[in-house]
Amino acid sequence: MTRTLDISKVRNIGIMAHIDAGKTTVSERILYYAGRTHKVGEVHEGTATMDWMPQERERGITITAAATTVEWKEHRITLIDTPGHVDFTMEVERSLRVLDGAIALFCAVGGVQPQSEKVWRQSEKYSVPKIAFINKMDRVGADFYRVLEEIQDELGANAVPVVIPIGAGEDFCGIIDLVTMRAIYYRDETLGREYYETDIPADHLATAQRWRANLIEKCAEQDDELLVRYLDTGDLPEPDLQRILRRATIARRVVPVYCGSAFRNKGIQRLLDGVVRCLPAPNEIPPIVCAREPEFNRRNPTDDDPFAALAFKIVADRHMGKLTYIRVYSGSIQSGATVLNSTRETPQRVARIFRMHANRTEPIESAHCGDIVAVVGLMETRTGDTLCHPDHPIHLEPIEFPAPVISVSIAPASSADSERLGEALHRLAEEDPTFTVTYDDETRETIISGMGELHLEIITDRLRREFNVAATISPPEVAYRETGTVPVEGAFKHVKQTGGRGQYAHVVLRLEPTDPGVGFEFVNQITGGRIPAAYIPAVEKGVIAAMRAGPYAGYPVVDMRVVLLDGSYHEVDSSDYAFQEAGRAAFVELFPKTEPELLEPIMSIQVETPEEFLGAVTGSICSRRGRIESMEARGDFRIIEGVIPLAESFGYASVLRTLTQGRGTFTLHFERYEAVPLPIAEEIARRRREQQPRRH
Repeated sequence: MTRTLDISKVRNIGIMAHIDAGKTTVSERILYYAGRTHKVGEVHEGTATMDWMPQERERGITITAAATTVEWKEHRITLIDTPGHVDFTMEVERSLRVLDGAIALFCAVGGVQPQSEKVWRQSEKYSVPKIAFINKMDRVGADFYRVLEEIQDELGANAVPVVIPIGAGEDFCGIIDLVTMRAIYYRDETLGREYYETDIPADHLATAQRWRANLIEKCAEQDDELLVRYLDTGDLPEPDLQRILRRATIARRVVPVYCGSAFRNKGIQRLLDGVVRCLPAPNEIPPIVCAREPEFNRRNPTDDDPFAALAFKIVADRHMGKLTYIRVYSGSIQSGATVLNSTRETPQRVARIFRMHANRTEPIESAHCGDIVAVVGLMETRTGDTLCHPDHPIHLEPIEFPAPVISVSIAPASSADSERLGEALHRLAEEDPTFTVTYDDETRETIISGMGELHLEIITDRLRREFNVAATISPPEVAYRETGTVPVEGAFKHVKQTGGRGQYAHVVLRLEPTDPGVGFEFVNQITGGRIPAAYIPAVEKGVIAAMRAGPYAGYPVVDMRVVLLDGSYHEVDSSDYAFQEAGRAAFVELFPKTEPELLEPIMSIQVETPEEFLGAVTGSICSRRGRIESMEARGDFRIIEGVIPLAESFGYASVLRTLTQGRGTFTLHFERYEAVPLPIAEEIARRRREQQPRRH
């Protein structure tokens, strides 16, 4: 089927920001002004269209990335509203992987915050062009120009205002468009749907002229011909200005900056204009290439090339079953077509295709290059899989997700829940790659792991509401690691004689620490056939098995290099199994001699507190083994930045609320692993050893 809309009129964008910057409020206004909804949804009232999950509406936060499609000035915009909370950063990661552009949202009071920096880095990793929107200009303490400077200094962006505010805080009443040099005022009685343009007020004219000159200069720098014309005339025509601004934005050399107040219904229409004028269409991004042989296999962003798409999100829908969100990079598909899942080498049938509007579906017959749609029928497809034409296979770069940092054990509340629990956890793990489910054979416990306390709290709440499964969970368990600190060498012989064929394997190993984050390295230095090459992988396999539960405290061993120096074998009694056992036992015997230490996850923490509670808050961080690295003033608040062990951060939300009379907030994100102080490490190891008898 032929497409009904020119691909140049398509935009695939996301909204990304720090928590509480107003992403969902901006999304709701976009839906309203584009005519997708006829009533403005409000986060604080629990009526936001894009926050459709019960947990989102109760907590007033976004948990899952919700997609919708709107029409604006003959363009179709697919919009994804992403979460701001660090526990759900996976939703941002997979959204940015498939989007062509993004709106980076900043609070006019809070400015560039820790999660702002994180999502900005994520977007840079995927080379996503961006426009910025400074929101909440109506708030006390709002400062457009300070936030603009922070974007430039802290994010290294060439941020260029396209509009500037008229007033700030209670005096914020409109914006000045620097391209058209007109002032725009919004009619409050029409919820901002109606607005009027007029001449720039005299007391703002000089400021507007100065910032227009800045805009023209930044644009002229991108084109030699325009630069000459600008130097000759001191100005540029509006069409040239728009054209070069678009080109520079798509090339990621410029970040156009808009502003407004979504809650007060001001500035959103100009932001939508910026989306269609500055951000790229799907046919303006580079061709996608095969991850395995990029020089030979690529797809151009057109319907004429063979079909290729990436599955970036899985949703378990109680009515339709498994919904797979895909981004089509080339070609097209129709309902009923068979595609190849090249990641798993299996054919899949596309049963039905939908455009999504949050949790509501709109059936369509076909999807084309540039479309982001949901598909039913791809039962064997997982997040990050490539779908393509069966006769033209390609493997797209998969999505990388952070590893979980917190674990709890989970058990069914009753025998009736036991069978349903496993199936429900499996379906949730399919949806969320940062949520993992494992079974500990020793403790006979089911362990679930995620990105934080809130993440796992939402998971257990969804088990109860969506799957009707009651479960109990243990207190959070930190994902500790073990590592050695000094090199050691030693030999081990595995010898057993049972009357028939025996077992013989002899290995000499050196264990040495590596730099943090390097992981595990196995080096084979056997010469002269002292151990046959066929047995070398078995030694490595045995070492890896031993590292899964370190001899010091039973936690996985990381950042170690194991060198196989020497050994011997027996013509008859040696085997893969014998050398695997020798490798395992040698590691278990040698590792305690490396003066092992326990490692714990260290989190970056930013606390925002009223100045009057500063002493109590800093004391609470230090009492939890935290380290304060910087403090700064922001209005009447103080911003404290530092690091804190994950183990000490549990329950801090309620502590902070108590200390600050409910006015303090904090954010955490994983930073690195660090050594646990020796007395605490020995206590953790002792508790683990005491649990050992109960594990059998």
